[in-house]
Amino acid sequence: MEGIFFSDVSGIDPENHIICTYYVETDGSLEGAGEAIAAEESIGTWTDIGTVTNDIQRRLAAKAFQFEEKGKKGVGLVKIAFPVELFDLENGGIPNIMSMIMGNLFGLTALKNVRLLDAEFPQSVLACFPGPKFGLEGVREIVGTKKDRRPHLGTIIKPKVGLNPSQTAEVAYEAAVGGVDLIKDDETLVSQSFCPLEERLSKVMEKIDLVKEETGRTVFYALNITGNLNRLLEFADYAVENGANMIMLDILLSGLGALQHLAEDPSVKLPIHCHRTFHAAFTRNPLHGVHMRVIAKLTRLAGGDQLHSGTAAGKMGLPEEVVEAKESGEVLLREWGKIKPVMPVASGGIHPALVPKNIELLGTDLVINAGGGIHGHPDGTRAGAAAMRQAIDATMIKIPLEKYAETHPELKKALDRWGYKYAEKSETLGRRYGE
Repeated sequence: MEGIFFSDVSGIDPENHIICTYYVETDGSLEGAGEAIAAEESIGTWTDIGTVTNDIQRRLAAKAFQFEEKGKKGVGLVKIAFPVELFDLENGGIPNIMSMIMGNLFGLTALKNVRLLDAEFPQSVLACFPGPKFGLEGVREIVGTKKDRRPHLGTIIKPKVGLNPSQTAEVAYEAAVGGVDLIKDDETLVSQSFCPLEERLSKVMEKIDLVKEETGRTVFYALNITGNLNRLLEFADYAVENGANMIMLDILLSGLGALQHLAEDPSVKLPIHCHRTFHAAFTRNPLHGVHMRVIAKLTRLAGGDQLHSGTAAGKMGLPEEVVEAKESGEVLLREWGKIKPVMPVASGGIHPALVPKNIELLGTDLVINAGGGIHGHPDGTRAGAAAMRQAIDATMIKIPLEKYAETHPELKKALDRWGYKYAEKSETLGRRYGE
């Protein structure tokens, strides 16, 4: 292969490039698809131009350097190396990285499908980002689970919207007394007229402090501060100054740049709970878009302390999504230079019978987050939280839920309502990467 957008493997120094893997489907060749992506996402355009110098070509052209066909011509994997010099890491940060490795390429007419599967970052890039302030171990330190290493239990205030601040605080209290470690706002609740953020924070934290007095347990309340940038920053300041112990951000709607700003602000001494709402618009299709592991890596770089990374068993746990949740959780937890590990969050349709499967597939460094599976308990929120904690405790000591339920009535009622066993799903999403 010849041309400024090609190289062989020996010509790529991993320490000086961000290396991305794409799945592509094209009517042409994989090589042609790789060239189109490398050109569009670095220094190329649709025609020859006289303003590109030899020096620019030598230093800044992205290089397609590895091709793996998957069964038929024009379908397979392409690796592309982007010179680190292409990126404005100091000023552009995460948004600039995203614009380069996942920008215009999805609209290229030369490609029928294209999916960014992975991005590998050299140490020189990792060194530009401080990452999470707290991370997995910092969050465990606050809750007090560094020794027993059990999963944390979280819940979402339900209904998602509609409760006033006093009602929200009462639900939070019942969940906290029942045994949750984390209470979070829904991603759609910020500061609507029926539940203003300032009053909600005050009333919920009063109840969280009361639980601390009564039980000695620390429970997080993740206050959703998502909004227009000026209001988001005002909400963050207000949270810090008025007793919040965690903030939450819809990171794909507010932007990873907003997350990076909060994580790097020395005055924001709070863990950041990251919700991934909107992600399925580009992560769900296995043939097109962006793999969740890439979003997980960028969130970790940007400084999130917890990230919703998918369930292994729940209402959003289709087979492809289970694989993606496992892979995303792995990149949040593995050693990655000086960047602290991030606590994965499994959320969506989880009830006690699904706890063992989630722990089996996702591990114990995990937040198991249940909304309806707590608040829908026949005896209410407090019993629902107790039932979920009992399911976690039983799984940690390897006692079957049915047996544990014999002496734990909250768990028994939950299992009677939602089932005793994890039911394997039969749905599939069809083709995966040309196989």
